[in-house]
Amino acid sequence: MLKLTQKAVDRLRALLLEHPEDPVVRITVRDMDAQRLSLSITLESAAREEDVVEQIEGLTIASDRSSAHRTGGMTVDYQAGSFSFVHPQADDPGLIMPSRN
Repeated sequence: MLKLTQKAVDRLRALLLEHPEDPVVRITVRDMDAQRLSLSITLESAAREEDVVEQIEGLTIASDRSSAHRTGGMTVDYQAGSFSFVHPQADDPGLIMPSRN
């Protein structure tokens, strides 16, 4: 299950206001090599049929099935003008969890 900090939620909401034609936040994970991953965030017009979709604080977060299992427990944060992906302590009270609808 992916998590977002409040700063990440606020920044994503601001980006969606700037780009209302692209209301879906896509998180993508790619292998750089055997030990490193590349993670990216893009805005898209719609989720795809094969996506895993989560609703977090009113945001629609989509990941393709091959990326979704790799983001479990990962937290998206926003600091100093950029997003980061971290594995924080499990009991971090500053995290916003996906809603379970």
